[in-house]
Amino acid sequence: SMIRDPETGHQVLFIEVPEPVRGKNWHFDVRPRERSRDDEVAWLQEYGATEVADHRGIYGPGSGWVTLADPEGNQFCVLRSPA
Repeated sequence: SMIRDPETGHQVLFIEVPEPVRGKNWHFDVRPRERSRDDEVAWLQEYGATEVADHRGIYGPGSGWVTLADPEGNQFCVLRSPA
């Protein structure tokens, strides 16, 4: 299911996955609008995010995502952007 804000175009997409997850069972995926994925990752790291996993290029050049954690340990993924 997806929720889309008609004014800003921001989207929240809910995806069910088959594997069980210990601890927190959800996280946000963000898709930058103004910067590239790599620039967004660098910017977030300047503000305290840490890299958990790097999946850039997993499906070929320019594909993939980076999983980060905020200073409290909450994970989120930064997806490829249109920028």
